[in-house]
Amino acid sequence: MEADLQEKEATQFKLRLDGEPDAPGFNPNRLAIARRRRGMTKTDLANEVGLELRTISAYEAGQFQPSIKALADISRALRFPEEFFSGDDLHEPTPDTASFRAQSKMNAWQRDMALSQGALALHLNNWLEERFELPAPAIPEIGRDQSPEAAAEALRREWGLGVGEIRNTVHLLESKGVRVFALSLRAKEVDAFSMWRGNTPFVFLNTQKTAEHSRFDAAHELGHLLMHRHAAPQGRQAEKEADAFASAFLMPRASVLAHVPKFTTVEVLIRLKKIWSVSAAALAYRFHALKILSDWHYRSVYVELSKRGYTKREPDPAPHEASQLLAKAFTALKQEGMTRIQIAKELCLPMTELDDLLLGLAFGRIQGGRTAPPPATTAASSLVRVK
Repeated sequence: MEADLQEKEATQFKLRLDGEPDAPGFNPNRLAIARRRRGMTKTDLANEVGLELRTISAYEAGQFQPSIKALADISRALRFPEEFFSGDDLHEPTPDTASFRAQSKMNAWQRDMALSQGALALHLNNWLEERFELPAPAIPEIGRDQSPEAAAEALRREWGLGVGEIRNTVHLLESKGVRVFALSLRAKEVDAFSMWRGNTPFVFLNTQKTAEHSRFDAAHELGHLLMHRHAAPQGRQAEKEADAFASAFLMPRASVLAHVPKFTTVEVLIRLKKIWSVSAAALAYRFHALKILSDWHYRSVYVELSKRGYTKREPDPAPHEASQLLAKAFTALKQEGMTRIQIAKELCLPMTELDDLLLGLAFGRIQGGRTAPPPATTAASSLVRVK
């Protein structure tokens, strides 16, 4: 009797909402992801489409399905095609499984925008893995008692890098099975984040930062993937460890000590930073960590860098890095006659979302209102088409 009454009330509630038949195949998981991707609260969405907050909450909780008309309104408000809201669940990273660089700079809604973009990246990665044999992950297990410096040296040995410059961090990560995607401009307060999905590591980079900044972010996230794989990569201590790892990984001790100047000035830092393709500020930090600079000297140099604006814009900047793996995959698909529009349609994604994941990596970056192609690359990486 009570069950019948609840069913009757549910039916009446749905009829009060719109009096229209339900949208077929609706998946509440995808509605929540699309809403967070747009940086909207449930109240924002309810106001945008003219529904009550409890209605949107009921949709996302899977208690009720939207009508065909309501779904069309939601689709327009969120700028996702209606087809996106059906299909299997998409895995969305959670704050406790993803490491965020410069976490203090962002609000919760910005973090959620980035995490929901991570869900779309996993969706795209699964689609690519069905079509291509991507490099297998090769990040080794390390002992928990290793310092960041020791971990960086151990990984360089494992990967056969010696103590030379890493010419392209994106290429290196991709060749070791790390899936690298871009963070969109609408999440620009988020520098980078990384996570493990099963046995596959992912790194997301803000490709609109300077090349030096992006390289350090990539190495920082690699540090999280290596050192914090089995622990929640959160907190100031974890961030300090990842920074120390990135510094040691990009600027090996032996290499830096071989280039110690008689006296360190801003001009000397600008000249030497090209050896490792890092920022002048990062090189000063490394000099200080290796006790090449005293505390006083380091503070003086950093103040001078700041006065000249070199902590925000990089003097004599390095060229931006691009993905070779993604570029090759999309070039191969294009040669087979599949356009980006068709790819987005297969994924049930807006074109803007596909482009956001690839911006600056495979499809270039925005320059003066136009999209510039990524720089030419020469590093080799294997990409085999799945039969």
